[in-house]
Amino acid sequence: MQNKVVVITGASSGIGKALAEKFAFEGWNLVLAARRTDRLNDIKNKLTNVEVLAMETDVTIESDCKILIDSAIEKFGRIDVLINNAGISMRASFEDVKLDVLRQLMDVNYWGTVYCTRYALKHLLERKGSLVGVISIGGYIGLPGRTGYSASKFAVRGFLDTIRVEYLKTGLHVLVAAPGFTATEIRKNALMSDGSLQGETPRNENKMMSAEDCAAKIYKAIIRRKRKIILTFIQGKATVFVAKMWADLVDRVVYWTFANEPDSPLKKF
Repeated sequence: MQNKVVVITGASSGIGKALAEKFAFEGWNLVLAARRTDRLNDIKNKLTNVEVLAMETDVTIESDCKILIDSAIEKFGRIDVLINNAGISMRASFEDVKLDVLRQLMDVNYWGTVYCTRYALKHLLERKGSLVGVISIGGYIGLPGRTGYSASKFAVRGFLDTIRVEYLKTGLHVLVAAPGFTATEIRKNALMSDGSLQGETPRNENKMMSAEDCAAKIYKAIIRRKRKIILTFIQGKATVFVAKMWADLVDRVVYWTFANEPDSPLKKF
C-alpha cells in the first residue's frame, strides 16, 4: 500500500482522525482535510511513517474542495480513496430550530460530500478507486430532534447509491458506511435550535463504539470493496432490519430513546 493515497475530510478528530491513524499504520499516504489546522498538524507530526498533506478545508465552500483535490494530485499524482467524513449534528425540535441551522447541516454533510466527490471523481475513476461516505443510522431511519441531520444523511446515502449505479461499468467502488453511536466530539459540537453548540453530550460516551474500532471496520470494508456497512448490532443492524418490517414499532422505540435523554427537546410533546 506504500504508494496509495487516501483523502479524508473531517480528519481533525473522531472517526476522521482514527481513519488517518489506521491508514497510516497500513502504509498509505494521507491527505487530511479539516478547518482546525492546529489539530491536523498535530496528527501530521505524529504520523511519521508516511507522507501527510494537511489542508485547511471548509467543505461548505466549493473552491476549498477543489483546492483540496488539486493539492492532493499535485503532491501525490493520484487519489485511490476519498472518504467523505466531515459532518455535524443537531439537537432541536423542528418547530424550534432556525432554518439556517438546517441549511448548515445540508451544506456540511451533503454539499461537502458532493463538492469533494465532484472534483475527485475523475481521479478515482483512473485508479478504479473507492468513494466512501460516512453517514449514520440516521441515514436509514428518522431521528427525532435531528431533522436536519437525518435529512442530510439520507441525502448522502441516496447520492452515493446513485453514483454507484451510474458508474457501475467503470470499476469505481462506492461504500456507504453507517456507524451507530460512536464516542466522538460530534454530540458536543451538535447545533442547538439557535445554531449554538450543545457543549456537553447527553449520552454516556463510555458505552459507545470507539472511533478506532469504527475506523478499523471502515478500512476493512474499503479493502474488501463492500457496498455498505452498518455498524453496531443493536443500535445499527438490528434497528435497520426491524424498521423494514415493523416501522411503527421502531418509531416508538426511537422516540422513547431520544425523549428520555437529559433535557430532550421531545419531552414537551
